[in-house]
Amino acid sequence: ALAFIAAPAQAQEAPVTDCDRLAANPYDPLRVTEGVAFELVDPEAAIRACEAAAKLYTDSPRLKFQLGRSYAIGEDFAAALTWYRLAAEQEYAAAQASLGVMYENGQGVARNYAEAQRFYRLAAEQEHIAAQYNLGVMYANGLGVPQDHAQAVKWYRLAAEQGDADAQNNLGVMYESGLGVAQDHAEAARFYRLAAEQGNAVAQNNLGLLYDNGLGVEQDHAKAEKWYRMAAGQGYSVAQYNLGVMFENGRGVAQEYVEAVTWYRLAAEQGDPQAQFNLGVSYDAGLGVPQDDAEALRWYRLSAEQGYADAQTNLGTMYAIGQGVAQDYAEAVKWYRLAAEQGHVMAQSNLGAMYHSGLGVEQDYAEAAKWHRLAAEQGNATAQNNLGALYQKGHSVGQDDAVAVNWYRLAAQQGHTLAQLNLGIMYANGQGVGRDAVEALKWFILAADAGDETAGELRDGLVRDMSPLEAGRARKRAREWTDQRKAQ
Repeated sequence: ALAFIAAPAQAQEAPVTDCDRLAANPYDPLRVTEGVAFELVDPEAAIRACEAAAKLYTDSPRLKFQLGRSYAIGEDFAAALTWYRLAAEQEYAAAQASLGVMYENGQGVARNYAEAQRFYRLAAEQEHIAAQYNLGVMYANGLGVPQDHAQAVKWYRLAAEQGDADAQNNLGVMYESGLGVAQDHAEAARFYRLAAEQGNAVAQNNLGLLYDNGLGVEQDHAKAEKWYRMAAGQGYSVAQYNLGVMFENGRGVAQEYVEAVTWYRLAAEQGDPQAQFNLGVSYDAGLGVPQDDAEALRWYRLSAEQGYADAQTNLGTMYAIGQGVAQDYAEAVKWYRLAAEQGHVMAQSNLGAMYHSGLGVEQDYAEAAKWHRLAAEQGNATAQNNLGALYQKGHSVGQDDAVAVNWYRLAAQQGHTLAQLNLGIMYANGQGVGRDAVEALKWFILAADAGDETAGELRDGLVRDMSPLEAGRARKRAREWTDQRKAQ
């Protein structure tokens, strides 16, 4: 009798099922239908269909993955994790990538960036686009791996070359910033354009910025506006803010404060702190809207509470002067300090002034000197003048008229009226500098022309005590200083 040997059973891929029609991921390269977007999946129907299909075709990793996806959309993360694992054990890339997402976000499992990047890598090495992108993000931010911009570029590039818009945008960011690659604005523009033409709002805004500033492309405000508008039309708040800036400043468009406010408001209502600040400024100054201190205060506060230093400074000033709110020096100090600790020069100057005068805090010349100096070294004229006053009087710093003169001069050269008066006094008295009535008169003239009454009195008294020739020389120096400043 003849013996027949049966061929080994071959696992057959499951045919198209209702599970595929209801739960396939549009980004799964092994899907057998077009796929259903996350927000359009009916999780209850998908779970029923996929459970039935998975029971019928027990060897199909595709159906296991889709059942896991259905559970994940229905927020049963423990069940999702189980089915993703079963599919991942069969090296199904989409399941490996989804496990990475669950570990990254702590869904159904303790958050574990190392495990997230491990699963992303397994999928990325199978050319799964989203996993390549996500692995790039992990390297860019040092999540689960040491931060490595070159590796981030590598994985972004692999995903970008497969047409992923998010990866193209992020690769553009790397080229623009010079992270992991040599800085190259032209390459940044190329990748932003690839993503922007796919409708990626972030890339559209980024491309607009390059056109706005002439980086990697010829400066073209009309094209900047075009790309900002495309992104803003998708609700991207940063682009809405940038459009507002264009209209406020009349850059490439007719200056139109009302239009600027429209865009600022759209972005501000989404929580954009820069837009909230600029909307506050608009209400503060009455630009594009009726002047309204209460509204200015509200928008400054919303921005300040997000840590935006400009808004913290302006909010502090409103409390300091009692604008739109009861005057409260302690509250002013609080907001000035928050901004000053971020390096905001005006806040540092104002906080120094509060310590200098003992407003909202105990008078403390050492603290005043600290904050004045930080602002003065950044070029703030008010702080330079105030630091000069501390040196002149020897408050918390060694008394030193020469150093006082240096700080007064720096502020006076910027047109600070009180510093011009103080510098004039130092020259008139020969304090920290050789006595020079002509130079003293020059500074008194400049301060008086700016409206300082004391400087006007000192100017007139000095003129009476000097010859017409000397007075003429002082006036000539003042004119030359004014002309030079206008030319700058």
